[in-house]
Amino acid sequence: MTPLVIPPAALRDEKSIQMLSAWIAEEGLHCTLNMGFFTACGHKEATVWGILLADLIRHIANAQYEETGNSVSKTIQEVLVSLNEELDEPTSDAEGEFANGPN
Repeated sequence: MTPLVIPPAALRDEKSIQMLSAWIAEEGLHCTLNMGFFTACGHKEATVWGILLADLIRHIANAQYEETGNSVSKTIQEVLVSLNEELDEPTSDAEGEFANGPN
């Protein structure tokens, strides 16, 4: 198991909240999601998850640029094409259950 580092800002901010964690394990995607957090803050859950995912895509594109020099806008476009193709015709099922509580 190889966990990623916690961002320094999250370590500094006592109010930081982990929103998602994603792992490739047993030949599939396994994730935990902090569902309900945005609703509890008075926001529409799906809308704010969309904003979070857009921010995540921009972070991926920026990291790709830093690692390889690939254009940020080109990487964003490639991710969006792949995302839409996967949503239209999934290569695998999203299975599992939603569990509340720690661990």
